[in-house]
This record gives sequence, C-alpha cells and structure tokens, in this order.
Amino acid sequence: MTRREAREAEQRQAAADESAAAAAAAEAAAPEPAAPEPRAAVPAATAPPLFEAVIADPLGVDPVGEEPARPSRAERRAVTSDPFEPATPKRKGAWGCLIALLVVAALGAGAYIFLQGPINAVIERFTPAADFSGSGTGELVFMIHEGDTGSSVAENLVDEGVTASYDAFYDLLLEQSPEPEFHPGAYQLAEEMSAQAALDALQDPENKLENTFVIPEGTSLPDALVAISEGSDVPLESLQAAAAEPPASYGLPAEATTLEGFLFPATYTLEPGLDAHSALQTLVNRQFEALDAAGVPVDQRWRTIVLASIVQREAGSNLSDFPKVARVFQNRLDQGINLESDATVAYGTGNTHTVWTTDEERADASNLYNTYANPGLPVGPIGNPGDIAIDAAIHPADGPWLFFVPVNLATGETVFTSTVEEHEAAVAQLQEWCAQDENASYCE
Repeated sequence: MTRREAREAEQRQAAADESAAAAAAAEAAAPEPAAPEPRAAVPAATAPPLFEAVIADPLGVDPVGEEPARPSRAERRAVTSDPFEPATPKRKGAWGCLIALLVVAALGAGAYIFLQGPINAVIERFTPAADFSGSGTGELVFMIHEGDTGSSVAENLVDEGVTASYDAFYDLLLEQSPEPEFHPGAYQLAEEMSAQAALDALQDPENKLENTFVIPEGTSLPDALVAISEGSDVPLESLQAAAAEPPASYGLPAEATTLEGFLFPATYTLEPGLDAHSALQTLVNRQFEALDAAGVPVDQRWRTIVLASIVQREAGSNLSDFPKVARVFQNRLDQGINLESDATVAYGTGNTHTVWTTDEERADASNLYNTYANPGLPVGPIGNPGDIAIDAAIHPADGPWLFFVPVNLATGETVFTSTVEEHEAAVAQLQEWCAQDENASYCE
C-alpha cells in the first residue's frame, strides 16, 4: 500500500469513528418514540444510489465526511500507463514489406554463393566417379614417360580413351598400399577399360611392349626423341646426337635445318639392336610415305610440312576443323596478310606445349617463327604433323575466313569469321568463357 492509500484509509476510518459517536449521542438524547405514523414515501429523486458506497469505496468502508480529492491528470496517466508494456507496433506499409523481402533475398543469395562450394564438394565426395566396366575392347598402345606421376597417368588415360574419368583412376590409386610404381615404356591396353582393369594392366609386366613407342600428332622433335628412348633400347643421348646430323643425310629437303616435321607420328616397334640414326630414319621414311600417299610432289614437301605443322598445332583435337584452319592461313597468304599464329610464336620462344603468348613475344621480330611480326610462313615446321593435317594443308576447305578463335577450350568449339568486328566478338566470347572459375585452368 502506498503512502497516499494509507493516508486515505486513515481519513476514512476517522470519519467513520466520528459518525458512530454522533449517532450514539443523538440516540441517548432522543425522547421516547410516539406512536408510529404512516411514513411518507421518499421521492425518487432524493433516494441514494444503491451501489454508491461500493463504487466509491472499493475497500468496503462507508465514506463519511469529505470526498477525497480527484486525482490529477498526471496521476491518472501514471496509474493507467505501464512502463514495461511494449509500445503498439506501427503498421508497416508496402515499401517496408518490399525492403524486408529484398533483404531476405539478398541474405539467401549470399548464403547460397558462400555455401555453394562446400555443398558441391560434399556432393562430389559422395558421388561415384564415372567409370567403365570390364577390360575394354580393341587394342591401344599407351606410353608412360619418364617423370610421369599417378596424376599425369590418370590424365593421359582419359585423354587416350582408356578410362572414363580422372577421378575413377586416381581415387583408386590413393586406395592402394603400397602406392603403385609406374615405369616408362609402352603398354598394351584397350579402349574403355575400368579403372581397376587399367591399373592391373599397367602393373602387369606381360603388358609392357619391348622396343615399342608412340609419337602423338604434333609432337615436337625433342619430345619425340624422349619417347623413342623410353620405348626402345636406344639411349637418349645417342638419339640427340643422331638428330644433330645434317638433315640431308636423312633425305630431307634443302630448306630443312633439323628433323622437325619429318618424324611421322605413329606407333612403332623397332628391331632390337637398331642404332640411333637407323631408328630416326625409320620415322623419316614413314613421313615420306605419308606425303607420297597424299599426292604431295617432292618439291612441295617442305611447304606442305610447314603449313601442316601449323594446322596441327592450331586446330587441336577437332579434326573437322583442320581444313577450315588451313583455309584461313591460305587466304591470308594469298592476300598478303601475316599469319599471326600464336603457336609459331610460342615455338620460337622454346615453348612447344602451349599456344598462349604475350604482347612482348608477339612484337619480337627477331623470333623468325613469329608470324605476327614477320610475313609468310615461318622458317620451319613447329612440330610433326600427321596425315590428316597434311591432307588439310593440300586440300583446304572452301570459305572466305580470315580469322578463327576457339570459344570453348574444353570442347574445342571454334568460330571462323571474315571481318575484324566478327573476330573481336568471338574473342570477347572466349574471354567471357575464360573468366568463369571452372574454366580458368584451360586458359592459363
């Protein structure tokens, strides 16, 4: 009970006591009552309210005396208000709802982007890698090179069509104990083998072929010499010395300064005990046979090999594009336009494993293989072309194209154009493709 309430209670009690004392005194002084007379009815207007005392005094004490002072506005406000009662929220309008939705959407998008990588990683972890079943079909000679790791073997198996995916083979390797060892050389495998079948075959000595090696299309001279030594009993040093002998001793055209371009890419099995010069002569003779079969005159061998080597490197794995690429270069030669081949520039810098070049490299006219800064064909072949590239060089497709650019390096999709504007649009398409994170490794 507050002080005010206590004070009001005391006042009411004092008033009640005084009223009781006055009533007692009045009763003592009153005369004997006379005979009762009919009582007059009290007018309704003067009758007291039935519930006045109850309403006026909630404590049940009959009020006597002065009526308590009416509470002030501040007191009434203090009584009716609750400092701990939360304020009634204001009604939100359409803009408030829209902003709230946008905030929720932005948070959701941010969470998706942030969690996309971990979610995909979890999905990939529990998704089985693509794999073939069984021991495969047909026959295929697979080369393991000096320095190859389990990862590079896994990549090469997919590239050669042996296994279905990198992960299927590499994950299997990680499960092995002890870790398998791979030895350089040629191995008899098949196409579309399961990862387990391919691993078993590579570990089986019976599948290692003696004096056998593979030269892939477009392989450069230094890499070809390594492949020959790894698959045969001819030392690399002997092959390098034989390759440095005058090209004329192998029957090459007078323009040739090395054996580059004239080692036909194929699978070879050499006779045991063959010396280095004879081994290289076997590959050169095979290239001459391919030129003759394509109908290339002897005096056109040099030009054909140079152009075919560029087509081989620039067209990549899309065999249907070979004649179109050859047409682009032939149109440029006919119109006196520089070939502007990045593959030739890269070869001149000593990089035979890429077609990517820098602005500085493309501006260096001292590089005689630089077809940006120098007109016409380069001074020599930039690799060893196969028969498909040779045929494209002598039978280019019909078309007005002057440019081409791959727009998807994963699939090899290439756009051929005739104007600078069309070419720049295709370049922009390639740049957009390379800007995506999942494609970055292709564009390095």
